[in-house]
Amino acid sequence: MRKDLFEIIEGKEDLKKYLRLQPIWYRRLTRNPQQLQKMETEAAYFFKKSIPDRVSQLTNGVQMASMMISMFQTMNAVK
Repeated sequence: MRKDLFEIIEGKEDLKKYLRLQPIWYRRLTRNPQQLQKMETEAAYFFKKSIPDRVSQLTNGVQMASMMISMFQTMNAVK
């Protein structure tokens, strides 16, 4: 693997973990270093750090907070 690619991967913890979990990327990047962007995208989806995953996490958090607020309001109304 090229030294510049290796330094980029070492600098990003998620890419480093993904490369260890998916060793096929060693071969792909060695043969075609331009696929680094594709690997970064796949790693983001793998670790659920893509934009759709983050929106989903935010939505779930808001729904949970809303449910907790309504539960507290119901508990206060019962007293």
